[in-house]
Amino acid sequence: MSDIALTVKDMHEDDQPREKAMKYGIGSLANSELLAILLGIGKPGMPITQITRTIMEANDHKLLNLERRSFEELLEYPAIGPAKALQIMAVMELVRRYSRERIGERVVISSPQTIFEYMRPINGNLPHEEIWVLNLNRANQVVGKFCASSGGATATVFDLKKIIRQALSSGAEGIVLCHNHPSGNLIPSGPDDAITFKLRDACKLMDLRFLDHLIITSDGFYSYHDRGRLS
Repeated sequence: MSDIALTVKDMHEDDQPREKAMKYGIGSLANSELLAILLGIGKPGMPITQITRTIMEANDHKLLNLERRSFEELLEYPAIGPAKALQIMAVMELVRRYSRERIGERVVISSPQTIFEYMRPINGNLPHEEIWVLNLNRANQVVGKFCASSGGATATVFDLKKIIRQALSSGAEGIVLCHNHPSGNLIPSGPDDAITFKLRDACKLMDLRFLDHLIITSDGFYSYHDRGRLS
C-alpha cells in the first residue's frame, strides 16, 4: 500500500501551525498559531493550539493587550507555567526592541510624530505611567534617553532636578518630555500641565531648548508644542 500524505487537518494540533507555515508561508498564520509555534508543545489533553487560542481570545486577539500582561497574569492561563510565561514575555520584549531599532544615523526629532514613533514601543502600551526624557544635540538628534520616573496606573513622581542634571551632564542642548496615559485618554491633567510648565521654565533658565511634551497611548498622542502651549 502506498503512503498517503497527511493534510494539515489530519495532523496533531501541536503540529498543524508548523505544517501550515511550511505550506503557505509564515504570514498565513494567525497570532495564536504563531504563538503556538513559539511555545512548542502543549500537555496531554490540551494541544498548544488550544492553549494559545484561549490566551488570544482572552486578549481580544490583540498582541497589544497581551503585551500588558504581567508574569503573574500569564500564569493564570491554562497550562501556562513559569517557563512558557517567560517565553511570551521574551517575545513581547523582542518586538519592542525591534520596533525601537533604527538603521544608520541617530534618530532626528523633526516633529511630534517622530517622537511618537520613537517612544511608542518604549512606553506607549504600558499598564502604568512612565515619564521619559530625550536629550537632543543641536541638530535635534537623540543623544540619550532615560526613564525619569515610573509610577502606578494614574500618577508618577516628577523629579525636575534629575532631568536638568541629566541633560547638562550629557551635554544636551534640547529636551523632549514624553509620558504615557494607560487609560488611553489623551487629555492633559492638571499635574501634566504643572510638570510641563515647570520644566519649560527651568529649561529657559539653564539655556536648554524644551521642544515638546508628548502624552502618548498605544495609538495616538497629544503634543503641547502643536497645541501652542509652550510659549
